[in-house]
Amino acid sequence: MPVTDPISDLLTRIRNAAKAKKVSVNIPSSNMKKSLVEILKQQKFIDDFELIEDNKQNILRVKLKYTSGTSAIRGLKKISTPGLRVYKGADSLPRVLNGLGIAIISTSKGLMTEKEARKQSLGGEIVCHIW
Repeated sequence: MPVTDPISDLLTRIRNAAKAKKVSVNIPSSNMKKSLVEILKQQKFIDDFELIEDNKQNILRVKLKYTSGTSAIRGLKKISTPGLRVYKGADSLPRVLNGLGIAIISTSKGLMTEKEARKQSLGGEIVCHIW
C-alpha cells in the first residue's frame, strides 16, 4: 500500500523504534529523507545512518542513539501535512523548547534547521519539530 506522507512515515518509524529501544530501523529511501536523516546526525539525535542499495528504492538504515537507556530523541512532531502546508518567513521561524530542540525547514536551498535558515535569512515550509 503506498504511503501518502513519506516524511510522516519516517518520523513514525523512528519514534516507534526509539520507544521499543531498537538499535536501528530500516526506512525506504528518498533524497528528502536522506537530507532529514543527515540533519538528525549533525544535531546528534542519531548515531549514524547508511544507505543500502537494492534494485528498487534503496533503504536507509538509521542507528538510533541512547544515553543511559533513554533515547536522544524525546519527541518528534510533523508540522506541515499534505492537507495543510505551513510556511513561515525568515523573521517568524519557530523556536522549539527555547532552543533545546530543532525545527527542520524546507527552503529553496534544501532542508536545514531553523537556526541555519535564520542565519541565511531564508523562510520556507516547516517540516517537523524534534526535541
